[in-house]
Amino acid sequence: MKKWLFGVIAGLIVGGVVIGGLVYYKYNQPLQSDNQSLQIADGMRVTMEYTLILPDKTVADSTKGQPPFSYTQGKQEVIPGLEKALVGLKAGDKKHVTIPAAEAYGLYDEKKKVPVPKKNVPPDVKVGTKLRSQSGQEANVVEIKGDSVVVDVNHPLAGKDLTFDVNIVNVEKAPPPVPKPAK
Repeated sequence: MKKWLFGVIAGLIVGGVVIGGLVYYKYNQPLQSDNQSLQIADGMRVTMEYTLILPDKTVADSTKGQPPFSYTQGKQEVIPGLEKALVGLKAGDKKHVTIPAAEAYGLYDEKKKVPVPKKNVPPDVKVGTKLRSQSGQEANVVEIKGDSVVVDVNHPLAGKDLTFDVNIVNVEKAPPPVPKPAK
């Protein structure tokens, strides 16, 4: 009788440990949200960490030490080449991708060097001065000759292939747009 009782107790203990272990394992797994299975596609809200590296290997921009960057895929909120490169990725995915200049900020265009009358710019302007028009367009002074100043209105990253190291933090359905109040 004692052996039988001992066997039952031992069986209960071993069984309890196994069942307890399975229960512990099941309920102590990280929670997986539905967002981890969503892929980047048009209309999805994407949150990512990134580092932008120029052809000379300098870091031009990064979210390191800052909150991640969020955008809505397909809304032209990031350069076209990066949007294309991220399609299909999910939260937790990482990607190292080089975007050709034509799919980033465009090719460098010599025609975007424009002469401006000197009287239309600040009097203390020098080569290298950054200017901004009333409409917000940026320009870089590249030459001063006589009564005119030559400004370059190309984007500062035009003509450069851009390399991104990206970590996708979250992919979710974008919230519906907020309706504009009726007038």
